[in-house]
Amino acid sequence: MQHDVIVVGGSYAGMAAALQLVRARRTVLVIDAGQRRNRFASHSHGFLGQDGVDPAEIAASARGQLEAYPTLTWVEGQAASVSGSKDDFSVFLAGGETHTGRRILLATGVSDQLPPVAGLAERWGKTVFHCPYCHGYELDRGRIGVIATGPMSVHQAQLLPEWGDVTFLVNGAVTMEAEARQELLRRGVMIEQTPIERIEGDAEVLLADGRRLTFAGLFTASRCSPATPLAEDMGCELMETPMGIQIRTNDAKETSILGVFACGDAARVPHSVSLAVGDGAWGGAQLHRSLVWPES
Repeated sequence: MQHDVIVVGGSYAGMAAALQLVRARRTVLVIDAGQRRNRFASHSHGFLGQDGVDPAEIAASARGQLEAYPTLTWVEGQAASVSGSKDDFSVFLAGGETHTGRRILLATGVSDQLPPVAGLAERWGKTVFHCPYCHGYELDRGRIGVIATGPMSVHQAQLLPEWGDVTFLVNGAVTMEAEARQELLRRGVMIEQTPIERIEGDAEVLLADGRRLTFAGLFTASRCSPATPLAEDMGCELMETPMGIQIRTNDAKETSILGVFACGDAARVPHSVSLAVGDGAWGGAQLHRSLVWPES
């Protein structure tokens, strides 16, 4: 069976796009590997109507609503490669299956490249975060540490005093120019130059000189890239952003390859569940228009 659309990635953006398409009575296949970016977090915040809900519960509820539509097919698996062209694509799964579709929508999400600090990865999404709008309020105005990864970290540290007393942990990742230093100090941010040895407990930072700093939570600006090499392997044009690499799309969410669209974290910045859902809904609607007016 040839589907109207194959959506690669069944997280928030992919499901939001699929919903627009099945409601237009189009046949949609969602291929999902089950690796949501926020799978490490126990609560999702800042998403209207779902504030404080377990993100796994949000995803499960959304999938249940989608599967009520008869033109939706859901396959659990990893898309390994895509071949073909507009109106005649083939998606090959790692398990050996092949599926065909007229359009491809890439909603693969991103992977986070974390700073090489011992103990950080184990706390990612629990007491180490990237988005203050998602996790800052719950720290209850406690002490906040920002672990530098690059120039974006200075901006992050400038923003976070809205949520608590901030210490900027330079950790050798940035050169503190006079202007940036003055701006941080103006915002009440303490600057700590001593390198980090490791993170212990919930959010305790052990410094190289033996001092221990205790925080309510830690933030760091991870560098992102598409969670799979699929888009690059297909030849989709990528672009550099302050937060990493993303798939380049036009205003209609179409990539550099005709008939291939992309949405969600892999194709926009900044990132959050609510922004991914909105981008997915827009991408799904724009993709539907390409099926109605294929020459536009």
